[in-house]
Amino acid sequence: MEFVSGYRDEFLDFAALLFGWFRKFVAERGAAAASVDGRWQQLETQIRRLPQDPALWVLHVLPNHSVGISLGQGAEPGPGPGLGAARLLGDEPPLHLRDLSPYVSFVSLEEGEEEEEEKEEEEENVEEEGADMEKVEPEEDGEPAPVSSETPQEANPPGEPEEAEQDAGGGEDGCREDRAEDEKGPERRKGRRSEAAPLHLSCLLLVTDEHGTILGIDLLMDGAQGSAGRVSGTENLAPRAYALLCHSMTCPMGSGDPRKPRQLTVGDAQLHRELESLVPRLGVKLAKTPMRTWGPQPGFTFASLRARTCHVCHRHSFEVKLTPCPQCSAVLYCGEACLRADWQRCPDDVSHRFWCPRLAAFMERAGELATLPFTYTAEVTSETFNKEAFLASRGLTRGYWTQLSMLIPGPGTPRHPWGSTPSLSLLLGGDPYQLLQGDGPALMPPLPPDPPRGLFGSWQDYYTWRGLSLDSPVAVLLTYPLTVYYVITHLVPQSFPELNIQNKQSLKIHVVEAGKEFDLVMVFWELLVLLPHVALELQFVGDGLPPESDQQHFTLQRNGPEVSARSGPGVSARLNSGTKEKGGHRDLQIKVSARPYHLLQGPKPDLVIGFNSGFGLKDTWLSSLPRLQSLRVPAFFTESSEYGCVMDDQTMAVATGGGTSPPQPNPFRSPFRLRAGDNCMPWYCNAFIFHLVYKPPQGNGARPAPRPAPPAPTPAAPPVPARRRRGEKKLRRGARRRR
Repeated sequence: MEFVSGYRDEFLDFAALLFGWFRKFVAERGAAAASVDGRWQQLETQIRRLPQDPALWVLHVLPNHSVGISLGQGAEPGPGPGLGAARLLGDEPPLHLRDLSPYVSFVSLEEGEEEEEEKEEEEENVEEEGADMEKVEPEEDGEPAPVSSETPQEANPPGEPEEAEQDAGGGEDGCREDRAEDEKGPERRKGRRSEAAPLHLSCLLLVTDEHGTILGIDLLMDGAQGSAGRVSGTENLAPRAYALLCHSMTCPMGSGDPRKPRQLTVGDAQLHRELESLVPRLGVKLAKTPMRTWGPQPGFTFASLRARTCHVCHRHSFEVKLTPCPQCSAVLYCGEACLRADWQRCPDDVSHRFWCPRLAAFMERAGELATLPFTYTAEVTSETFNKEAFLASRGLTRGYWTQLSMLIPGPGTPRHPWGSTPSLSLLLGGDPYQLLQGDGPALMPPLPPDPPRGLFGSWQDYYTWRGLSLDSPVAVLLTYPLTVYYVITHLVPQSFPELNIQNKQSLKIHVVEAGKEFDLVMVFWELLVLLPHVALELQFVGDGLPPESDQQHFTLQRNGPEVSARSGPGVSARLNSGTKEKGGHRDLQIKVSARPYHLLQGPKPDLVIGFNSGFGLKDTWLSSLPRLQSLRVPAFFTESSEYGCVMDDQTMAVATGGGTSPPQPNPFRSPFRLRAGDNCMPWYCNAFIFHLVYKPPQGNGARPAPRPAPPAPTPAAPPVPARRRRGEKKLRRGARRRR
């Protein structure tokens, strides 16, 4: 079995979900159009019987005049097979968003004077919307429909749909780095236009609820009905919009059963008028006036969708009914056929028959992993956790918080492509925690006047000493430095007491296969606070790091109350630590090596650490693990699930003949539960920690690693749902009576 929950980019799952739903919608819409009118009457009757959703639904109309989508074969733009639907939709899932960047890019459809004319039209549209903006009138029950809090300048006018589309999260929008690329000179864009023959998405129809959950989507390409005629691109859209609404009710893309809304509002005046005679046939109230601006609620966000998939056939929950395995409750299947196929896979150790009792044991740890001291624990550890809504409600939509979700950076946020070298010039304001801040008050309090007197072994202890409220979510970002701290102060002394690491005044640490943690590099500033008398050198190593960062080196330096950061000539910042330190102090050195770990040359480190490693998901580990075996340095790794720890142990055995220590829960794990697509297991960033157990130098190949307790006996037959078992018992009793 193989799970990529906790490793794969959420945006890729989001894109696959959009494509899967849209493909099904187009097929069923075509079948309905080819049938007689009785099919629509039957569908309308079915919708009228659906339960009512108390939430308001919104039909957004997003025209697009200026942005085209170029699908290329690789580094060169142009039409071609590109990545392939199979790889994108799950058969060979890319694990990182940057895998899409060579294949999908945005190109400008404007040239010369057309750009200026379009800009003038946009300004006129903004003024017209500002003059005509109205509120949706309250309904009879007295509950008002949502009103946008945006000014006309903040709303998305018809000429500026790009950011709205990025919010919507379409698959072709999946690369934020492409946005930066397309901001380059117009000459390059013109040349690419002629070579790439970009697709033009003329209009996007989007159905959401007031909380931001996407329920349906329709894409109108050039040449499609309604894509020509009026400038707004909404002429003759009523049949398509009506079909989209029907399908969104009977087959909602987001989580939840089929349902119809209490009330519907439409984002286009003409389409609103055309739907006035159609929507009541579904038993749905249509708002009296159209929605004039984008935001239906001040806290509106596009939520991380929780539509699950079958582990075997990858069909989504809007296509088939999914149920967990009756025995382990961990893996989701669409029926007995997929369960039986997974049960009988060969070789045996990849079959569900082999893994079922083990996964059942992993499921029993869910309560333990969800035991955290925060006031928001129940919300963020739930299987239905809406991460985007949680972050947006707290104003965490800028800085490092955008790395945790699909939210785009907020206004005024310094933007840089994912994976680029952190710009220390952004910290000229003097606050080392600037990128941890949100829109509200400061999240990090001033530093305590005295260094820690004891060792922290839990978030509760650390928050108390640091002066943090248990309502603060900064643990989600600080899980990385606090995990390093825990390894240094607790795990290395327990497992390698001969190193006497607590008495060392300097430590050289390699962070291997670094990626996301390097994008959050300033969070490691907290190590200067927790270990003030230790000089630390963190070297980030991995071929996933940006090549332009290779061999870069900068220092975070404490000079009394101030800290200076240098990243080569011409780049510096002064960071105020807020307190004057007593006694000696040390620096934090940051180095970058953009290469696989086995190709790294240099002094031997004191310690190696890897975050959410996934040994079995990247071939370079088969070379990096033997390199660690030869160095024989303490190497600690985290995983987002206990399943990942078992897979890492197997990979270590194949690569070196060694093994791993039994994993233990990390007290400084992230409190945010990660979304799992095809299973119900609890996944958390940095959930478990283990260290490598090396094969003895003169060993005969036998593995010395301590092994976990023997698993439960493997059942011989796949579990049968309870109803079927009861039915079989009745048949057997009837046969005995007849005999």
